Amino acid sequence: MVNTETARTVIGIIGNVISFGLFMSPIPTFVKIIKHKAVEDFKPDPYLATILNCAMWVFYGMPFVHPDSILVVTINGIGFFIEAVYVSIFFIYSPWAKKKKMMVILLIETIFFAVVVVITLLVFHTTTTRTYFVGILCIIFNIGMYTSPLTVMRLVIKTRSVKYMPFTLSLANFCNGIVWAIYAILKFDPNVLIPNSLGALSGLIQLILYATYYKTTNWDSDDSSRSKRPEVQMTDNV
Repeated sequence: MVNTETARTVIGIIGNVISFGLFMSPIPTFVKIIKHKAVEDFKPDPYLATILNCAMWVFYGMPFVHPDSILVVTINGIGFFIEAVYVSIFFIYSPWAKKKKMMVILLIETIFFAVVVVITLLVFHTTTTRTYFVGILCIIFNIGMYTSPLTVMRLVIKTRSVKYMPFTLSLANFCNGIVWAIYAILKFDPNVLIPNSLGALSGLIQLILYATYYKTTNWDSDDSSRSKRPEVQMTDNV
């Protein structure tokens, strides 16, 4: 019989694979940016937010904060690197005004992360209290990211079309939330469980909307302006 720790490791590996797929999902967007040598109407906000989110989860998984969380560290470390590449590409092909905004945001994120690290190490002296403090912050960031598709879901209901809400991405978000929620339950970790349960719920709602409005979607229609097309962006992890 498979013990809990082995099952948790297997589930965590599966979660790493699914999360890696989510991190790679924006590649077509950046292929377009490089091809056109311009960011056009794409926004850097999701990638800037995700890079901080990954850094927070890597710190959360450190042995001196929350022991036995190596699989949380691995996927978020990979995610941090991938998001750094996305942000770099965005920076290269952005006009100066956007570059300045990105630099300001990155500076604020760096200062914020440094403050969190210092407070965690100097104020809290046990892994339990450190887990609680950093975990609360990670939950807040994850909930914010899992609510990001709400604008797209609202558009789906309004237009009765799922053309710009990819089924595979919605399914991956649902599976990602389910897998990491199970991972958190096996060795009870509410900081991982809460945001990923909400993520699974968000993915489920997207799948329900997809099933509801699939038949009313006009797949052959073209928008008069690409800037009106919503970009479904979900680069969240655990």
